[in-house]
Amino acid sequence: MDRWQYLFVLGACLIITAPLEIFGEGVYRQARRAAYAVLPVAAVFILWDLVAIATDVWSYNAHYITGLHLPGGIPIEEVAFFVVIPLCGLLTYSAVSAILDRVRARRVVRS
Repeated sequence: MDRWQYLFVLGACLIITAPLEIFGEGVYRQARRAAYAVLPVAAVFILWDLVAIATDVWSYNAHYITGLHLPGGIPIEEVAFFVVIPLCGLLTYSAVSAILDRVRARRVVRS
């Protein structure tokens, strides 16, 4: 069970933030836009991790990961992290922005 902890946490992040999709403009409904926002940054950090792994600066506790690695020794969970967490951030930002816009609009109408 411990081997799956990293993936479970990432899954929980997705599950917790998924309902935010209904409040904002739709991060998942604009998949291409989300990919343009997330993937270039993810690529930079994956490269960063690969360099850190290759130089023994960075490692992962094998007890908490599945053991599936991409070339260069980066765990699949770490790659997922660089996609999942920014998506969760985009969902949160989009929902909070939309809610604040609605609150501001109501204040303008009432004044």
